[in-house]
Amino acid sequence: MYSVATEKTLRVMGGHADLVTGIQLNPHNHMQLYSSSLDGSIKLWDFMDGILIKTFTVGSKLLALYTPDSFEDSVFVVIPKSGERDTFQLVSVKLTKAAGQDLEAKELSVILDDVDASPKCIAFGRESEYVASVKEVNLQVYFFKQKQLNRFSVSAAKTKSGNNHFMCIACHPTEDCIATGHADGKIRLWRNFHHKKEYTFSTLHWHHDTVMDLAFSLQGTSLLSGGVESVIVLWRNESERQRDFLPRLGSAIEYISVSPDGTLCCTLHTDNRITIINSNLRFSRSIQGLIKSTNVKTGLVVDPRTKALVLNGEPGHLQFYCLQSDQQLFSLDIVQRQYIHQSGLNQTDLVKVAFSAQGEWLATVEEREEVTDPELQLKLWFYDEETQSFKLNTRISMPHEDHITDMCFRYMDEVEDESLILVTTGSDCVFKVWVMVEDTDPEAQQSVSWSCDFVGSYHNYQATNCCFSEDGSLLAVSFEETVTVWDSLTWDLKCTFCYSPGKIRNICFGRLTCSKYLIGATDHGFLCCWNLLTCALEWSAYLNVIVLQPDPLSEHIAAISWLSKDSSLFVFKPNEPRPIYIQRNFCKEKIQLAAFVPREEPETVGSAKYLWLRRSQLFFLTATQELITLSMKSLEERLTPSSKQLAVEESLPVTPFSLLLGKHRHHQSQEDIDLGKLVVCNKPEQDSPAVKELLHTPAHVLPSASFLCPVFINSLLISKENTSAEEVADEVEMESEKSEDDSDEERDVTEMEQEDTSPMELLGEITCKLSKSQEKELRKLRKMDYSWISAF
Repeated sequence: MYSVATEKTLRVMGGHADLVTGIQLNPHNHMQLYSSSLDGSIKLWDFMDGILIKTFTVGSKLLALYTPDSFEDSVFVVIPKSGERDTFQLVSVKLTKAAGQDLEAKELSVILDDVDASPKCIAFGRESEYVASVKEVNLQVYFFKQKQLNRFSVSAAKTKSGNNHFMCIACHPTEDCIATGHADGKIRLWRNFHHKKEYTFSTLHWHHDTVMDLAFSLQGTSLLSGGVESVIVLWRNESERQRDFLPRLGSAIEYISVSPDGTLCCTLHTDNRITIINSNLRFSRSIQGLIKSTNVKTGLVVDPRTKALVLNGEPGHLQFYCLQSDQQLFSLDIVQRQYIHQSGLNQTDLVKVAFSAQGEWLATVEEREEVTDPELQLKLWFYDEETQSFKLNTRISMPHEDHITDMCFRYMDEVEDESLILVTTGSDCVFKVWVMVEDTDPEAQQSVSWSCDFVGSYHNYQATNCCFSEDGSLLAVSFEETVTVWDSLTWDLKCTFCYSPGKIRNICFGRLTCSKYLIGATDHGFLCCWNLLTCALEWSAYLNVIVLQPDPLSEHIAAISWLSKDSSLFVFKPNEPRPIYIQRNFCKEKIQLAAFVPREEPETVGSAKYLWLRRSQLFFLTATQELITLSMKSLEERLTPSSKQLAVEESLPVTPFSLLLGKHRHHQSQEDIDLGKLVVCNKPEQDSPAVKELLHTPAHVLPSASFLCPVFINSLLISKENTSAEEVADEVEMESEKSEDDSDEERDVTEMEQEDTSPMELLGEITCKLSKSQEKELRKLRKMDYSWISAF
């Protein structure tokens, strides 16, 4: 759950065992919502407090969820039709009002057969009088009161703009009107559909490709549509002439939703972004996570300055993704061209990225596929401290005659006088060395630029990979099945290594104490380690390594293998024959990329097998672009203190008052301990069900205060029946001691009275009886020590 004002994540509610397929507000209580999942359950949540109220088990997989206003105790879901494959039906599920949290909802009623599984293909009409469904070229409308089903269809013939297949549907909130979006970019408005033959429809057309979703405004005066053009179109009064646009939303629009009060609408995009738009069609907010790109060609790269993951984002852009906050820091436009959404069109794409050691320089490669020769551009970017962004320094057209396969900067301190070095390898069988030179052009804005300094090759083989040693003195370049090692000062060829069969897939140098080793992986599955001092093969293993990633802060190297349709992880040091960590079958998907991200502070490691994760954290990107990582701690240990409090308090929100009260109590108890006081924790109220009911139950479902108050007060009272035998003995002993003291005092008083009465009787006077207070004062005076008077 996100805040519309701040874009912050307010709450994460988890409980389903499979993919969540639908969320809908409870129409009879807008503080609650329903959710459906492929696990076959419907859950009712109090989303303001993050509390799960009820779970209804349906049994079948739930593919979509609908909650119309007119049905008080029923919801509608799309489930697979039993006995038939890829056939679905819309059913009504009656939600029982029985007591308990886990209930079964087995009372199902079939409403429509042969519906589409997409939630965009079913909509409920005005006051829930009818439900409409689209699939392929067919539209069917079911009227609940009349129990009548009408079917309509459009022509299945393909036109120049595409086919007429239905893609989405929306119903007018106050009129009998149905809007449908089609694959050819047209929008049809259906009326008079109560009659099977006298129906009419009008057409709106702006989209050049598929209409992905439709939504009416709250009053139905306007219609919103979106598609692959990344443009939201506002149609007023169902007229083609009265329309407004909000373009450049970044990626194709998949879903459109309008807020219950009609002031906002939001769009969900294919790149994992939610855009919030005002009712006047002005951009308001954007909630952006990790952008899901069609193909991550740049690999996973770590920005040395921000420690953010850098990879393909929007078309032609680099995204800088913060792992700690799960948000995009910024997006850098590399290609700087308008992206045209058209299938089959070859467009410029970002394929390679490399950072210098301190993050001052960024190298990017962009290419566009052509029938004859690819268009290539190598760009060098310099980080500007004033603007806090990268600025283009040098653009090099066609740096290679064919595709660039790899590039890297030399590892060195950039404050030294020596110039930086960038190496690129290409399918044109050469590698090139690029260095910084002073720009002699007086009209040039930059003082330095980049130019080619050396071109190397080896037996006309294709250059596939390159990397520098830790001190930057050696460069390793792989040419198909051979690895060549070059001196980075003179560019002399020092030695070559070969391990057949198979071409070299990855190479990397060892670091720190293992800097004398060179590791390579072949496409035939072998992992090889060569000793640079002896120029001999140290060891080899068959692991079918698809990803080889060294840790920049230690000697460890992570190798990810693909064996028996599962991904396995092996972490090793080049100088040790056995891996120090093995995790087999840790992922069912194929791992495409991996990266070590340095930690801000070294992690405390409890087990020796996780020592390799102390300074860096390893992240993986799967084929479906899911970002996963390994953790040294269990789920309970990973919870922050506030998260632990949420878990203990049944996911209740932490308010500023509760945090302040907790800090005050902790500070007070700490002071008591420092003073040596014995702190007795008496918690009868925490164990009381009355207090739990009062504090843990949402306010809007609590009974009246007059009912709860006596129960609450009585729960705080300590019953005398529960008094222990020791406490009773102590009380008896204290009473006996008190009675003895009182008897002694009474004895002294009687003696005093007997001594005082004799002179009174001689005088013949009648004495007055003293009050109790006067007697107490007299006892005090009798007990006081007056011996100090004798000193005077």
